[in-house]
Amino acid sequence: MQTPYRKLGKYGQQSQDPYLSQDKYLDLERELDKILKKRPFAASEVSRLAELGDFSENVEYQLAKGKLRGINGAITKIQAQLNSAIIIDQKGENTIISLGSIVVVRINGKEKQYEILGSSESNPEKGIISHNSPIAQLLLGKKVGDKVSLKLKDKSVEYEIVKIV
Repeated sequence: MQTPYRKLGKYGQQSQDPYLSQDKYLDLERELDKILKKRPFAASEVSRLAELGDFSENVEYQLAKGKLRGINGAITKIQAQLNSAIIIDQKGENTIISLGSIVVVRINGKEKQYEILGSSESNPEKGIISHNSPIAQLLLGKKVGDKVSLKLKDKSVEYEIVKIV
């Protein structure tokens, strides 16, 4: 089966962030196993429908082939992510903020907790921020008691590091 060559879009050149927590790595492995189990059935379905002949008007064949292509693409993407993964050590030193640290900061008298992980795991609503985010860039390498200031358009927000977990 030959896949068509398509010109990469606007975001096609961006590389995947290799930093993953151990949990995310295991989730990707489980997802890969699930997809690999679907692949033989999809391939046999394509073969069965190919035997009916007349590919140009065989909609079921075209749909099955598209589904198989999607499965193969997902397998390739997950395998590439797993092969290039760098596992974040989340039980490291607690004196300096690093990738994998959980940090408690004080902003305008209110305490907020951030966990600094890779881009693929960021979820600001849950307090998980990417190591590439402006806040994380300011916090990385700092210690308890340090103060950092994030400059926004019209104001500056000061973060005081209260605790590193």
